[in-house]
Amino acid sequence: MRQQAYGYAAVTLFCLGIAPVVQAELQPISDDTMGEVTGQAFMQVENIQDIPGNPHEFTRMTLGMDVETRVNIDDVTVGEIDGGADIAAQHVALGHIARTDGVQYNGRTYSAGDTVHFEAVKPYIELAADPTEDGRLSGFRMGFAQARGSVSSLTSSFSGNIGLKLEDSNGVAYDATLLDQNAQATSRRASHIGIVDPNAAPPDCASTSPTNCAPLTQLQSVIVGEANTDGTTGFTDDFFIGFQREGVDWQSPDGSTVINAGQGVFINLPTSMTVNMNQLITQGVDRLQTHRQDMGTKLF
Repeated sequence: MRQQAYGYAAVTLFCLGIAPVVQAELQPISDDTMGEVTGQAFMQVENIQDIPGNPHEFTRMTLGMDVETRVNIDDVTVGEIDGGADIAAQHVALGHIARTDGVQYNGRTYSAGDTVHFEAVKPYIELAADPTEDGRLSGFRMGFAQARGSVSSLTSSFSGNIGLKLEDSNGVAYDATLLDQNAQATSRRASHIGIVDPNAAPPDCASTSPTNCAPLTQLQSVIVGEANTDGTTGFTDDFFIGFQREGVDWQSPDGSTVINAGQGVFINLPTSMTVNMNQLITQGVDRLQTHRQDMGTKLF
């Protein structure tokens, strides 16, 4: 089923409002009768145990629904402790509005003013427990079996992973690395992003002419998803936000990848984008239109 996210509450209230009052006596039915019943559960619960090399046991609760949404949030601050925050961002948005006619996203063509929804399939909540401590909760996360679409923000602190490719002046693409203000690689409370590679110039975040390093505030919109061979963006199953008491190795829903999330809050943000490093430093990645009234590419 595919519905607009803002319609769920209305549909629920409508269904509750018209539901008739029924009085009936419960009667057992035979196995043969049960065998004739088919359907799909609204919620699926999985217990995932005995994963080789993984000390945790997992319980995943998945909702059988698809969501298309466009939402704006003024401020997000999560994991605020010890004089900082794991995640600190302003003007966060999922989905956007097309600025021009003929622009393509997700294999579709849009006209100016059309809403380009953030698409999410089968949202889930997953718990990680330590069986050696009587099932004590080690962490939990929220994610989607499949997701794609734009995420926009003005981010000053980020903990997790951004699956971005950065291209140097020679056209060589590197996996982007999150950095602190001293150009040290980190996955916790990063403020910058850049290239860290023995074959590239070391990142310099502090000088007036930075090298291979840019503030995260320069990255105002990203496209979540996986790059298809035809240039379109496909769905990813690795988009999630986790909250960990200790490090947890989270498996993707299909079991193909494992992502280590450290203690605290962790966002895994896989994207299909490749960005030129010099462009990111000098111009940045412009913000997509996230409000009905277009406020420009440098919205805030």
